[in-house]
Amino acid sequence: MSAVTPERPAVRAGRTPTVVRLLVLATFVVILNETLMINAIPRLMDSLKITEQAAQWVSTAFMLTMAAVIPVTGWFLQRVTTRQAYAIAMSVFLIGTAISAVAPVFEVLLFGRIVQASGTAVMMPLLMTTLMTVVPEQDRGRVMGNVTLAISVAPALGPTVSGLILQAGSWRLLFVAVLPIAGLVGFFGLRKVENIGEPQVSSIDWFSVVVAALGFGGLVYGLSLFGDVTSNTGVNIGIVVAGAVAITVFVIRQLKLQRDGAPLLDLRTLRQRTYTLSLAIMAIGFLAMMGSMILLPLYLQNLRGLSPLETGLLVMPGGLAMGLLGPTAGKIYDRFGSRPLVLPSAIGMVLALLGLTQVSATMPYWQVLGLHVLLMLSLAAMFTPVFTLGMGALPPHLYSHGSSMLGTFQQVAAAFGTALTVTVMSSRATHLVADGAAPVPAQISGLSLAFLVAAVIALVTVFIAVKLPNRLPHTDGAEASAHH
Repeated sequence: MSAVTPERPAVRAGRTPTVVRLLVLATFVVILNETLMINAIPRLMDSLKITEQAAQWVSTAFMLTMAAVIPVTGWFLQRVTTRQAYAIAMSVFLIGTAISAVAPVFEVLLFGRIVQASGTAVMMPLLMTTLMTVVPEQDRGRVMGNVTLAISVAPALGPTVSGLILQAGSWRLLFVAVLPIAGLVGFFGLRKVENIGEPQVSSIDWFSVVVAALGFGGLVYGLSLFGDVTSNTGVNIGIVVAGAVAITVFVIRQLKLQRDGAPLLDLRTLRQRTYTLSLAIMAIGFLAMMGSMILLPLYLQNLRGLSPLETGLLVMPGGLAMGLLGPTAGKIYDRFGSRPLVLPSAIGMVLALLGLTQVSATMPYWQVLGLHVLLMLSLAAMFTPVFTLGMGALPPHLYSHGSSMLGTFQQVAAAFGTALTVTVMSSRATHLVADGAAPVPAQISGLSLAFLVAAVIALVTVFIAVKLPNRLPHTDGAEASAHH
């Protein structure tokens, strides 16, 4: 945020400012919704009489909306005060949640999810930009650990929370339960959140907004269609290509606007090598995480016959392990740098996904649990240092653009991961059934192949991890002296 920052009251070292705590809590509540519906997919298919591909859209549409809205947030956050941004984000989120709760048909539910996601999209960059403004440099590793906790643990706990709620009744309860919590967080947050910086009047290039939405949206929409056997492959390829062309136009437009002064997303962030490497690792990590999070409930519920609650409980230790390790990873990073964390966790992620390629109709549940915990621990140990390194490598005037780009890439990668894994799984299963195989072995073979594809993609992070610096050159001494 390039807004002028007034003198801040000095924050005592080792304390997390109240405004950051409130924003972390609000971000946790809204991001939890991104994956809340994954566990409910079988229930939705039954209740609204829709296919698996259609049901998957309650998650995909949420991520796509985030990807389309986040690029605009850098500009939006400069135009309004912190309190206004918070009030708008939480109100839009609450309206979307209410629409989803009463949705009579699938289309209305989808619309509610899109409104929800528009509110969520503002919270993450608001939190990041505020954090980089109010937290002194020597405390950022620790505070970022707690933030990563909200951003990565919330999606990891979504399936567990929804499993518990679905046990009690309809999928509508998922939204009914969130409403009062989000309402309270919004109300109390607004009483405590202070304005940071002064709003500035700046122009926005609406052409860039439209092209970004069409590009990222088209790309993921086209990819998700590949999983639908009834769709036309030629048309799907056309949509993906059109999306890629729109993204190219968007990039050319930003490069031109950078010369004139006001790009929607400042691509100069990508000139920082450390930031670009961090961005790549985060995107692939999210792709692997969301891909496996959509495959596991399908495997456990459809093929092993577990209830949503049992599925949620089975993936809960992984989500909790991830949560508990986040802050610790922040402290280890502050003390030893990124080396001891990033490379081992990249290898751990690949091994966990390779282990999951062995799924079968009789695989012991403790093995599924162990592999899931390994995957989540690896991601937790990876996200915190990578996030802190990446954002710290940027000059302050690029913070809001850096966090917007991270958010956008994260959502596109997550949507790409869910689209890709479901596509691989269903096309493999369909081919085998067409060749005369029984449905269950065909599905298991599809799952196994989908995990293998995710493992091969995850392998890229191992090579990137080797190239990441251990610390940022200018903070080496400062960080060390502040923490000891």
